[in-house]
Amino acid sequence: MAYVDNTMIIRRDLVANMAELFNDEKLVSNLDRVPLQMAPRNREDADRCCIFKERVIIKEKLIPLLGFELEDDRDELKTLGEYATEALERENPIEKILTVVDEACTACVQNSYIVTNLCKGCVAHPCMMNCPKKAVSWNANGQAQIDPKNCINCGICMNVCPYHSIIFMPVPCENACPVGAISKNEHGKEQIDEEKCIDCGKCITACPFGSIMENSQIVDVMKSLKSEQETIALVAPALYGQFKYKTENVIGAIKELGFHDVIEVAKGANVTTVNEADELLERLEDKAPFMTTSCCPAYVSAVKKHIPMMEQYVSHTKSPMYYTAELAKKQYPNAKLVFIGPCIAKRREGMADPNVDYVMTFEELSGLFTGWHVNIDGNPIELDRSIKNHGRAYAASGGVAQSVLEVKPYVNIKPVIVNGLDKKKINMLKAFAKTGKTSGNFIEVMACEGGCIAGPSSHYDPKTGMKIYQNNLKEFPEDL
Repeated sequence: MAYVDNTMIIRRDLVANMAELFNDEKLVSNLDRVPLQMAPRNREDADRCCIFKERVIIKEKLIPLLGFELEDDRDELKTLGEYATEALERENPIEKILTVVDEACTACVQNSYIVTNLCKGCVAHPCMMNCPKKAVSWNANGQAQIDPKNCINCGICMNVCPYHSIIFMPVPCENACPVGAISKNEHGKEQIDEEKCIDCGKCITACPFGSIMENSQIVDVMKSLKSEQETIALVAPALYGQFKYKTENVIGAIKELGFHDVIEVAKGANVTTVNEADELLERLEDKAPFMTTSCCPAYVSAVKKHIPMMEQYVSHTKSPMYYTAELAKKQYPNAKLVFIGPCIAKRREGMADPNVDYVMTFEELSGLFTGWHVNIDGNPIELDRSIKNHGRAYAASGGVAQSVLEVKPYVNIKPVIVNGLDKKKINMLKAFAKTGKTSGNFIEVMACEGGCIAGPSSHYDPKTGMKIYQNNLKEFPEDL
C-alpha cells in the first residue's frame, strides 16, 4: 500500500532537485552539492547518527535515480557529477529494476516474537504452556522470555497472552514481499533475488528507511524532452486518482513539460476490454473452468516465476499499455514513447515492448513538475471524448471485470476479484491452478491492494486515491 511518509518525501525531493539541475543545465556541475544542501551542518532534525552518514545515503540514493545499479565493487570515490555525465551520454537505460542502498539498510533483526515490559508474569503462564517448542520461560524478574534458538515463530504465545504483552517484530520489506524474494546476505543486509522478484514494489513502500530504490529512467526522459526528438506521453488510467486537480489540467501540465502529445492509456484499455471479453467467451465455450486477467505485469511475472500451473488460464490479451503504444506508434512512427504510471513492474513490461522507450512513475512526474516549475493548475487540455469510461475503470481493483461485464452484459460472467497480492493470495492462486476450481469463471488479479491507484509510486493511499478518482470521473461523463 502506498502512503506518504518521510522516506517518500526525501525521494521526491531528490527527484525534484535532479530535475531542476537538469533544467538549469547544472546536473553535472552541481549534483554533488545536493547531499550537502539536504544535510547541512548544525542541522537540528537529523534522522541519522551524523550528517556525514546522511550525506553518504543521499549520494547513494541519487545513483539509482540517475539510472545506475549500486554494485558492490563500484568506485566509492566516483562523484555524482561523473555518474551524471555517463547518464547524459548513455544510449539505453539499464535493465535491472530495483536496488538496495546498503548504507541506508539498518540490517533489521530477523522476524521474531518479543516479550515487552507489559508482561505481568501471570500465574496462568499461557505463553509457556502452549509453546510447542518450550521456547518460553521465566526470567529473574518474573516475566516471560523467549529463547530465539528454540522459537519457530508460530505466534501462539502472542495469540494466547491475555495482556497482549508479546509482539511480532517483522523485517518490513521481507514481510511485505509476497514471493519471498528478499533475504539477508552474510552481512545482515537485505538483498533481492532477481529470479524470484516480480517487481511489485511492495518492498519500497514497506521499508521505513527508504533503503530500496528504483533504477530510474527519468534522466533519459528529460534528455528526450529537451532534444528535438518528438516525445509522446502515454498516461495510465490511475492518473485520475493521483493529483487533486482536474485531469484536464494535469494532462495540460504534462504537455507543458515538452511532450508533443499526451495519450490516455484508457484508449488502449478499451481495446483490451473488447479482446478480453471475446477471449473469455471463447474459453468458456471451450469448457475452460476460468480465465485470469493479464494486464497487471507483477501478477503475470508471479505466474511465470511462482505459479507456472496458472499459465494455461492467463489471458493472452495484451495490456492497455501495449495497445496504446501500438496506436501511438502508428500515429507517431518516429517518436519516443514514454509510459507514465504508478507501477514499478511496468518498467519490466516496457523493456519487453518494442514500442515503449521509457517508463516514468507518477512520483517522478511530480518531481518533474516541481523541478521544472510547471503549474499543474494552469493550462487545461480537453480530454479524448472517444474513450469509454470503462477503460478508465482499469485504475481500480475490480475495474477490469466491471469493464468486461459492461462490454458483454449478456454473458454469464462470474468475477473473482483478487485485490492485492500477498503470501496468502499467492497460495490461494496456486490452489486455483492446481484444482482448476474457483467460485467464479473470471479472475481479476491486481498486485496492489486497491488497484493501480495504490501502486508503489502513487501519491495517496487507496482510500484517498479512490475518492479523487471517483470525483474526477464524475466531472467527465463520457459521450456514448
